[in-house]
Amino acid sequence: MSTTDFNTLPAHVWPRNARREEDGVVTIAGVPLPELAEQFGTPLYVFDEDDFRARCREMADAFGGPDHIHYASKAFITKRVVNWVNEEGLCLDVASLNECKIALAANFPPSRMTAHGNNKEKEYLELCVDNGVAHVVLDNEGELAQLNEIAAAAGRVQNVMIRVKPGVDAHTHEFIATSHEDQKFGISLATGAAFDAARACLEASNLNLVGLHCHVGSSVFNAEGFKLAAERVLALYKRIHTELGVALPELDLGGGFGIPYMEYEQALDVASLAADLLAAVDRTAQELGIAAPFVLVEPGRSLVGASAVTLYRIGTVKDVETGKAELPIRRYLSVDGGMSDNIRPALYGSEYDVRLVGRETEATSVDSRVVGFHCESGDILIDERTLPGDITTGDLVAFATTGAYQYMMSSRYNGALRPAIVSVRNGDASLMLRRETVADLLALEAD
Repeated sequence: MSTTDFNTLPAHVWPRNARREEDGVVTIAGVPLPELAEQFGTPLYVFDEDDFRARCREMADAFGGPDHIHYASKAFITKRVVNWVNEEGLCLDVASLNECKIALAANFPPSRMTAHGNNKEKEYLELCVDNGVAHVVLDNEGELAQLNEIAAAAGRVQNVMIRVKPGVDAHTHEFIATSHEDQKFGISLATGAAFDAARACLEASNLNLVGLHCHVGSSVFNAEGFKLAAERVLALYKRIHTELGVALPELDLGGGFGIPYMEYEQALDVASLAADLLAAVDRTAQELGIAAPFVLVEPGRSLVGASAVTLYRIGTVKDVETGKAELPIRRYLSVDGGMSDNIRPALYGSEYDVRLVGRETEATSVDSRVVGFHCESGDILIDERTLPGDITTGDLVAFATTGAYQYMMSSRYNGALRPAIVSVRNGDASLMLRRETVADLLALEAD
């Protein structure tokens, strides 16, 4: 990579309001990143609020309105983000008891919430019923029976969907492919178990089956997997209508829309994907002789991923002999974070775009590896990359496209303190979550 290219911020993987100014400093929404690092410390997550809001509106426009869009809060949730979702008119997915509690604490309307999870505890189901959560997505037959009992005890009828495994391989990483048979989510379509669950729902006095749900995986870049899943699930709609006499009004096709992390990757054309997918649903429904259901989708990463960057300070710089003739020396650049604030490179082999943000560079590139501070040889954020040879101790770098899953999957490994999070808009910065302190860790001690 030339230094000119390195100084340029790839627009499709950086927040939309990111700029490199004439002095070489990178700003987001008019706020200089070095100033944020000085004020809030590093590592630091920086969210571009207007970027996130714009993506919410574009997704809503593509699928026919905000009521079609359920933001998947597992990607990133705080009360402030929940408020942004609410103000943009979108619905909200929660995938755990505590995500549900955060959403309710932010006063998000339960009538626009969907509850997920493959092992929902009784308290979670009771919270959904008591607060009137719009949909509980049933993952298994035992949960179906338990929820019916809970709703009966509360004197309520709970709207539900059934999570169906349509057996579609979305060609994604094994750990994030969620539609094939041999995995923990959902009820099998192929064995007939999903139809049996639908019949059980219709027979349950305190459950109201409103639709079916499926999810083909994560980081999917075209509509083909979604379309095939929709075709298979709509065949179940047809059978339910024919044999049980019920026309289900809703179809939730899940999320998993891919986003680019690297400059050479292409951005997803959301409008084209949505048009292709919705047309396939309408066409399949017409062929089956049933009414096309109201389509819901659950984007998370595609709304919030590119809205944020993570700032790190460079510490140790070390040249290491590799023992390889083709690459005799590799430079190790250590940062003050690592696998505790971004486990995805170690878990999935994920790659990220990284840039100097406090200055420009004209240095020749050298073979480099970016690593964290953890006592773990696998604590590698960038495995192999040619980076400017003048990157040195004290420099500030930013990893782009870190809004989804990084903070939510963070840990306290080696006593790491979870970073602070700030949002920026119109030249102003606002602390969203403070940095953890050692006092927070010690407060858990039961002396």
